Amino acid sequence: MDASSSMFVLIAAFAGVILLFIFLYFVPVNLWITAQFANVRVGIGELIGMRIRKVPPSVIVNSLITATKAGLQLTTNELETHYLAGGNVPAVIRALISADKANINLSFKQATAIDLAGRDVFEAVQISVNPKVINTPSVAAVAADGIQLIAKARVTVRANIAQLVGGAGEETILARVGEGIVTSIGSAATHKSVLENPDKISKLVLQRGLDAGTAFEILSIDIADIDVGTNIGAKLQIDQASADLKVAEAKAEERRAMAVALEQEMRAKSVEMRAKVIEAEAEVPKALADAFRTGNLGVMDYYKMENVKADTSMRDAIANSDKDTKDSGGSKSEKK
Repeated sequence: MDASSSMFVLIAAFAGVILLFIFLYFVPVNLWITAQFANVRVGIGELIGMRIRKVPPSVIVNSLITATKAGLQLTTNELETHYLAGGNVPAVIRALISADKANINLSFKQATAIDLAGRDVFEAVQISVNPKVINTPSVAAVAADGIQLIAKARVTVRANIAQLVGGAGEETILARVGEGIVTSIGSAATHKSVLENPDKISKLVLQRGLDAGTAFEILSIDIADIDVGTNIGAKLQIDQASADLKVAEAKAEERRAMAVALEQEMRAKSVEMRAKVIEAEAEVPKALADAFRTGNLGVMDYYKMENVKADTSMRDAIANSDKDTKDSGGSKSEKK
């Protein structure tokens, strides 16, 4: 055999190996054999079609084998459609098997809808079988007597399969429970009644139907802990009294400022009137001089007027001195 013949044989062998790998890739014979032994009817053409549509045959075939062994009647077309829609096929199969074993009515259409909605369908079935406990954060509320109470609750919920698509989640449950706790504590006459019977809160909250429109069914609400907080009523009264005091001080300061302004105005008017008096007194000498010139007032008349003024001043001085003597005597007697 010459060199060209040996080269041709090598190329042919290499090409045969490549074709074998390509064949085994597009035709997963091992999966087909496994499906046949599991009594799952899957054709070679279906497996080749999965490869062409970029669907992993192993995911579809293994899931179909699991479903068939569990007694579920599914087809490769249904599983492949759900995979192409972006769903998690193994999770759906596990959820269907769990629901079937627990006697929960869950169809393949419901399971795929829940999975495509972004919820974990297998976890939803588990919560439906084994209820979940949700711990609420601390909820602060004020009773009618002004005392603040801080409560924590445990909410036991079970998944509502029929409401998983379009139903509200845990955040809505927590918000509604918190609102119910605030309303229940706020309607209590005193904080002591709440501390004596915490189960009243649970009963009032459960009666409100908080699970309406949610993906869960509330089984029970248990108050885990209640702590007494601050006296909000007294604090509000103190703040109100402080605000009233500031308003009163502001009004008093306003009145004081008005009084000061009025005092200054009166002083200004007094100075003005004093100036007018001085101005009028300055006209007296002029009038006297004019009276002398016209002859209406004589020298003797002037002296008589001055004597009257002096006599009046003397009498005023004597009266003031007597008054001071009486005042000093009275003060001395009081001291004794």
